[in-house]
Amino acid sequence: MASNNYTYNATYNHSNASNLHTPYGSGDPYYNESTGFIAPNATKKKNGKWLKIGLPVALVVVAAAVVGIILGVRAHNKSSSASSKDGSSSSSSSEAAASQAASIKAEVGIFPTATNSLYLLPIYPSATNTAAYTSPTFNPSTNAALSWPDDPFQPASPAPTSVRPDRPRLIAPSYKWQALPALIKSDPYLKSWNDTIFGNATAYYSLPVVQYFMDGDSGILDNAREIKMRIKAFAYVYRMTNDTKWVDRAYQELQNAVSDSFGPSGSLKWNPTHFLDTGELTAAFGYAYDWLYDVWTDDQKTEIRTNMLTYGLERGLIAYNNSDNLYTGWWTSNTQGNWNCVCNGGLTIGSLAILGDDETGTAEKLLGMTVDNAKGNCAQAVTSDGSWTETANYWYFGTTGHAEMASSLMTATGSDYDLLKVNPNFWKTGLFHMYITGPGSLFAWGDHGPNKMSTTANAMFLYGDQFQHPEYVLFQRDQHDAPEPWSMFWYNPTVAGAFWDGMPLDNFFTDDLDQWAAMRGSWTDENAIYAAMKFGKNQGHQTHNDLDVGDFVIDALGTRWAGDLGSGDYRSEGYFSNDTQNSERWQYYRKRTEGQNTILVNADNQLVTAEPKILQNLTSGTAQGSSTVIDITSDSTALFTGDLTSAYADTVTSWKRGIRLLNSRRQVLIQDEINASQSVMWRMHTNATVTTDGTSAKLQIGDKTMQMSILNAPSGATFTTGPAQRLSTDPPLIDNQVDQPNPGVTVVMISLPAGEYSLQVLFNPQWDGMSASDFVTPASVAIDSWSLTSHN
Repeated sequence: MASNNYTYNATYNHSNASNLHTPYGSGDPYYNESTGFIAPNATKKKNGKWLKIGLPVALVVVAAAVVGIILGVRAHNKSSSASSKDGSSSSSSSEAAASQAASIKAEVGIFPTATNSLYLLPIYPSATNTAAYTSPTFNPSTNAALSWPDDPFQPASPAPTSVRPDRPRLIAPSYKWQALPALIKSDPYLKSWNDTIFGNATAYYSLPVVQYFMDGDSGILDNAREIKMRIKAFAYVYRMTNDTKWVDRAYQELQNAVSDSFGPSGSLKWNPTHFLDTGELTAAFGYAYDWLYDVWTDDQKTEIRTNMLTYGLERGLIAYNNSDNLYTGWWTSNTQGNWNCVCNGGLTIGSLAILGDDETGTAEKLLGMTVDNAKGNCAQAVTSDGSWTETANYWYFGTTGHAEMASSLMTATGSDYDLLKVNPNFWKTGLFHMYITGPGSLFAWGDHGPNKMSTTANAMFLYGDQFQHPEYVLFQRDQHDAPEPWSMFWYNPTVAGAFWDGMPLDNFFTDDLDQWAAMRGSWTDENAIYAAMKFGKNQGHQTHNDLDVGDFVIDALGTRWAGDLGSGDYRSEGYFSNDTQNSERWQYYRKRTEGQNTILVNADNQLVTAEPKILQNLTSGTAQGSSTVIDITSDSTALFTGDLTSAYADTVTSWKRGIRLLNSRRQVLIQDEINASQSVMWRMHTNATVTTDGTSAKLQIGDKTMQMSILNAPSGATFTTGPAQRLSTDPPLIDNQVDQPNPGVTVVMISLPAGEYSLQVLFNPQWDGMSASDFVTPASVAIDSWSLTSHN
């Protein structure tokens, strides 16, 4: 059966992906969640931007699963879940539930029937399937065809330096390899992923070895992650086939990564000044050493181990101790983000791989450092509400590093040493990822980062299993980046149900660092409304954020109407300098306040010291049922309001902003109440063709239309448009630096002089079959008086 996954495109130059771009501008369309799946076009390096091509959404039909039929009664409910620890279900009933769920899974197959070819998101059939679309659950089983067996390695007193006796020891021990073929036969998702991994490995096989490319401040990170991606695929296919040609091809990549043509000579070859590169290459070598351990010759083992020590692990010790005064280990201190996760993860994986063979003691020393350091830094990158401290895209890098490290520790030594649970809120980060994903891709504020390649969202499988949240597993298994080796071992095949069954349409993330809300009309209708807004602080995001208090995105009709521009050029001078008010970072358009969908006062940046306050976050509590078709009642709504005055404390007496859904979640209202001593400009970035007419604006993308209106317009308030580029009053850029162009992006604006205003902007997607009289014109209600019923 075909699946909703990406097949490797051998014509795409993955060895130098950053010379290319997709609509969102950052490299490989498979490994960058913020991209669209279209043919990349040559352009200026790192030319990232938010862009939805102005054409009807194309669909790629990928599966002919038996869906949309009524199979009968519910097969199971949460009482049969492994997350229920009350022991109420007998062994026989659990086995019966597992068997029935497996039968249904085999009959229905993969839930999505197609993939949105631009946003790479699954498209679900309009169906009511009361047997398959049930509450998310795990059905425990001892049947080897349905469930993983227990790990025979169960040490009484685990220690990071005491490893299992058999190989492999990292992520996929031998007992899992032995069980995998039977599980592939019985699970359509595992079969699909396995087929795709084989296909991608075959495509990688015929490519030249990864070419060395130093990408400015991003170092050789693309190279490192591509090598890791290939090694994982080659090693996987070897272990499934015992064909040593895959070992030979993996060895070519390992030899190339330490050759004279790959970077400078000496111990700095893996670029430890940008230690992410060192971490990812160390992990790649660790996986190769461990997964192919039984087939390497003694000489090959010595060579791989020595190179890993010289260019990776020994550099890790130097970084921790700063023994060369280069401060390459700055990430070991007060770094709650992806750097700590990736670097510690790579060092841990490499150390675990060679433990017992390493005669230098380096691996043992590192394991005495990395685990506790990651618990104090990496694991703290998730805030109290589950949000990732950096950005939606950097969640991928951080959670991949975190999950790889935790999984490797568990399989190699029998414990994760509380890396998963030392932060009591870490389990919530699966919800963060689910809610930040809309029909038009992520609410991708801030930087979206380099190419993802070996980085995916498949940590969701590990988290779903370990935290007993089957909805995480069910959500991720339908995503385009699911098919890769980690999924084959982190996926719990006893999972059953539909992630959307019982899932609330709205969620509010209220930690002071980000403060954001997501509200939608459906989890399974690609045409549904998705509206999200953030307040939050302008500092504390590892210098990956924008000055964007009040930013928002809106999706409807299968496209994104208001979106974010994403990263600037990481090689720009001062781009990562700091996050103080006068930072050079804030000179670049995509990082400036004018480059966001928010209010601009006095044509100036917001204050980095902003501390917005949430006023209200209310929802009608609407949750989707088991069907992919949801009937929204007239009183279903959500709203999110805040006091954002502190973003412009010097020029604003008061600024409140709110967003809400109207009319059965078919319209969106954004309202600003502001009293400013300087000029005020309302700004929104769109890829639509925009036609303005006073207080109305028509947005057109392909055959889809969005109508915008200014309600109760203040005197002089009209829509205008302009290019997404620096204002003439902006301070000059650093000498010889330029902003990235944003072709095809239009800024919709409302410009007013200093004064006190209520700006109410209504968004009306022009739904099929909906006449003008079906839209509502809401009453004018002060933000402080908003309620769930105030606009009925």
